[in-house]
Amino acid sequence: MLSARRLVGFIGRRGRSVALRTSICGLKSLSQRRTVVIWCARDSTGFRHVLSSNLPKCGFRWFSSDSGLPSHTKVMLPALSPTMEMGTIVSWDKQEGDELSEGDLLAQIETDKATMEFETPEEGFLAKILIPAGSKDVPIGKLLCIIVENKEDVAAFKDYVPEDEPTPAAAEKPPAAAAAPPPPPPPTPSAPSPPPPATPASPPVPSPAAPGGRVFASPLAKKIAREKGIELSALQGSGPGGRVVAQDVSVATPAVAVPTPAFAPGAEYTDIPLTNIRKVIAKRLLESKQTIPHYYLSVDIRVDDLLEVRKQLNLDSDGEYKLSVNDFILKACALACKKVPEANSSWMTDVIRQHHSVDISVAVSAEAGLITPIVFNADKKGLQAISTDINALAEKARNNKLQPHEFQGGTITVSNLGMFGVKNFSAIINPPQACILAVGKAEKQVLVDEDSEKGYTTGTVMSVTLSCDHRVVDGAVGAQWLAAFKTYLEKPLTMLL
Repeated sequence: MLSARRLVGFIGRRGRSVALRTSICGLKSLSQRRTVVIWCARDSTGFRHVLSSNLPKCGFRWFSSDSGLPSHTKVMLPALSPTMEMGTIVSWDKQEGDELSEGDLLAQIETDKATMEFETPEEGFLAKILIPAGSKDVPIGKLLCIIVENKEDVAAFKDYVPEDEPTPAAAEKPPAAAAAPPPPPPPTPSAPSPPPPATPASPPVPSPAAPGGRVFASPLAKKIAREKGIELSALQGSGPGGRVVAQDVSVATPAVAVPTPAFAPGAEYTDIPLTNIRKVIAKRLLESKQTIPHYYLSVDIRVDDLLEVRKQLNLDSDGEYKLSVNDFILKACALACKKVPEANSSWMTDVIRQHHSVDISVAVSAEAGLITPIVFNADKKGLQAISTDINALAEKARNNKLQPHEFQGGTITVSNLGMFGVKNFSAIINPPQACILAVGKAEKQVLVDEDSEKGYTTGTVMSVTLSCDHRVVDGAVGAQWLAAFKTYLEKPLTMLL
């Protein structure tokens, strides 16, 4: 007979052999699975524009596939800036079948900041382009193209359809399952239909007053309703007997009629599509005006001495450099920020961050829209270095060649419209910065001069306006900054001290 001890031992050995076979089968199945390789950012020397940041690059390698496709790399749309949510494929610099070397320019992609160069993540051949040039609002992570190792594998992807399309198919299955039982659909429409009647059924509270055309409301509620332009008959009262009280009116929002533009019959017009850059400009400027408590300080600055110093320096340069008035403005701005560091700060919601270096964002008008390249460490640079930097940055901005680190950040902004003949204006703060300086044109004016026999003289005067975030910079601090800025421009030699 088989003893209980021998029976238990036999079952144990049998269990271990089954577990061993299961483990071997598991290893075999794992070896056949698709392995994912995520391409990560390398040094800026490897990828100049796109990969100069620490953002991950999207590339996935499939070593085998259920559909029998050869090994390939899926290149996804990466986030080319911290605020990027979608992108536009401006152009493809490589065509299907072209050989790719690591670092080759693959495509031009327009982000919410600028048009960026997207480089090839690895060597191989471009097998399939899935998002054609000109496609707009392409979400991050969307499959852009397929890269294969061998040229003979390109033909295998001629009719390739992305595998992420099953997601809609999966979405179609629930409707099919829902369509199978016809009883649920009837209750679904009937469920929404009761709420609409229920909504009109709630206003019957003021219905007792309907015969006389009178709405029962407290005197204070009527007063608030008149001030806010709210129709009392549209409110549901929470007081006794449906009476409208002051609290009901206070929480109500007046119905604002959105004016629809009226066009004359036969009028001609052109609708200009919005670029990603224009959308971001609109969003950020609207957010700035709605959330930042702006206040404005203006001052007139006499720049006769500055113009004379500039003229002399340019004569002595022998053509090596050519200083502009804007170069002096940037230098004076940087020195004023060092003298009044409270203005060189940012609002960070929980803290006010006071910056130790002065990085000046300079507003530049490009064809795609406004962009603000940055002159870093302007307080430590001379006039010639500032002039060289701003000329190079402005040229790259107009050609959409700025790298992300060249326009992201900044501690204060300068916007100069003087060259367009604008006398003065008030600029909108570029969050999270606390200040922006608006510079108007310099023009000859008659000035009071008590030391002159005539009692007056003429001089060149420039008007500037400082927009400040009152959460960060108080009025007295803004005035101190403007006073320091004015002193540096009216006495330019003090910039050397």
